Amino acid sequence: MSMDVAVMRQLAMRFRGLLRGGSLEQLDEWIWDASSCCVYAMRRFAKTLRQAIDAVVGQWSNGQTEGQINRLKSLEGSMYGRTSIELLRARMLLLQDSNLHRE
Repeated sequence: MSMDVAVMRQLAMRFRGLLRGGSLEQLDEWIWDASSCCVYAMRRFAKTLRQAIDAVVGQWSNGQTEGQINRLKSLEGSMYGRTSIELLRARMLLLQDSNLHRE
C-alpha cells in the first residue's frame, strides 16, 4: 500500500469517527491534518469544509414544521372520504384549542 493511500485511509477513518460523534476541536484538528497532508483530494476537501464550516457545524432543525405537516396528514387521513375544507378547518381549530403544545 502506498503512503498516499495509507494517509488517505487514515484521514477517512478519522472523519468517519467524527461523523459518528466527534467534537469541534477534533474537527478542527482533522481539517488541519487534512489540509497539510500529501493527498490533493484531501487538501481540497479540507479547504471546502473550512469554507463551509458554519453550515457543517450549525444545528438547524425543521422538526416543528415536520411535526405540523405530520399532524395535518394524520388528520387528513382520518377524515378520508369525508373531507371538506370546512370540516378540516373545524378539526384543526379543535386541535389547536385543546392545548396540545405545552412546554
